[in-house]
Amino acid sequence: MSPLAAARAVVDEQFPTARAAFLGGSAVTERRTPMSDLDVVVLLPGPPAPYRESLVRGLWPVELFVHTEESWRTFVEREIGKRRSPLLWMCAEGVLLLDRDGVGEKIATEARRLAAAGVPKVRVDELEDRRYAITDLLDDLAGCDDDGERLFIVTELARRAAELVLAVNGAWLGGGKWLARHVEAIEPGFSGKLSNAVRDALAGRESDLVGVVDGVLDRCGGRLWAGYRRGGVA
Repeated sequence: MSPLAAARAVVDEQFPTARAAFLGGSAVTERRTPMSDLDVVVLLPGPPAPYRESLVRGLWPVELFVHTEESWRTFVEREIGKRRSPLLWMCAEGVLLLDRDGVGEKIATEARRLAAAGVPKVRVDELEDRRYAITDLLDDLAGCDDDGERLFIVTELARRAAELVLAVNGAWLGGGKWLARHVEAIEPGFSGKLSNAVRDALAGRESDLVGVVDGVLDRCGGRLWAGYRRGGVA
């Protein structure tokens, strides 16, 4: 069964009162793999939305993102503030499977408008927090003599360095494969350079990874430790 047919079947069977539905994610792109799941956004008139659920339809794993029109806006607004909104992009770039009352096209238009508006500007305090966390990890790596600890320090450094690349370039954040894809779109070749440096660092040769990470840090002020301060809530 094709991804579109499978997604429509799930919506028809599970959501007879749905106002609209979208199929987004890799399944509707040329980057689909045998392990791609179906990301299906469903808009209901009311409860039990909002909720998220995973299921299997035939051979397809399916992730359901079930919302009302109002909850969709609430979730998207919250995600945009974090500069990472899978829900927004599923509706901005996905396939409209069902639109019973026009709300599907309305949401699609709104999603495309919000996506075109771009990413909110990264805050100075967020950049400082990211610099501080990476500086701490670099210090941990410099003093590390345990292979188990090295594994987690190095992989965390790689993730945070990639996220900082996106932050300083004013790009959308992402996780997992989407982090790699977003970084590659912004800076072609960076992921490969980082991957090679990680491989060397796991073998005990950290200099290339430190150089790559410091290169990213230098774009926004360099390492940060002394003088970093954050207030707490009493």
